[in-house]
Amino acid sequence: MTRRGQSGGERDHVAVEEPMEVRVNGASFAVIMRTPGADRDLAAGFLLAEDVIRDADEIGTIEYCQDATDEGRDNTINVTVTGGAVERLTARLTDRRQVTMNSSCGLCGRRTIESLQARVATVGGAWTVPAAVIASLPDRLRASQAAFDATGGIHAAGLFDRTGHLQQSAEDVGRHNAVDKIVGRTLLAGRHPLDESILLVSGRTSFELVQKALLAGVPLIAAVSAPSSLAIDLATEAGITLCGFVRGPRFNIYSHPHRVG
Repeated sequence: MTRRGQSGGERDHVAVEEPMEVRVNGASFAVIMRTPGADRDLAAGFLLAEDVIRDADEIGTIEYCQDATDEGRDNTINVTVTGGAVERLTARLTDRRQVTMNSSCGLCGRRTIESLQARVATVGGAWTVPAAVIASLPDRLRASQAAFDATGGIHAAGLFDRTGHLQQSAEDVGRHNAVDKIVGRTLLAGRHPLDESILLVSGRTSFELVQKALLAGVPLIAAVSAPSSLAIDLATEAGITLCGFVRGPRFNIYSHPHRVG
């Protein structure tokens, strides 16, 4: 490792990135580049965002595949789905692109705002939260980021209640994966919709992140960086309050400011 022009033999910690194959009812569905850990949560959250499943009752089991090779055994997971998810799975397998999801890609804008509104029109959450609570969230999330402390190269997402208490957090090389891990964890715990919660992400806010929040029922999203134009459009249409550049006491509100008092 070289630091400030000096070479040395000091070891450096780096974030782990490995592929995880997601199979659904035994059929290969996607390969996600992720940081290992909370893989079951990640798979559940990902399949909710892909509109294969719509609630926890449609999930049978989530298990690592024992028929995978030794190298892939901890990186191959099979989700069994039931009910209406079986028909949706067939449709998704028919029309989806066979791609590897990289850690920065998310859903790559595959869904349109119109198709999302046909699925979930708007979020709930008729409440307000003080601006000071929003401003405090990055520091509260940062205190939980052990992997970032070690590597300096990993994203985080946090789910907070309206008082600013951190309920759930996740870290991953992909910010989309961190959100999926939280969404999947709360889905499997029977907590959806998350209409009393605030979602904070450590990077920018893209269309895909707002989509994931919409499908989970989150009314307010905050981020330490900027949103994209399409993220603002979707948040506006879906009734989501979208805050950006949350760095200290000042931040921007791009949609539905009535929830910030």
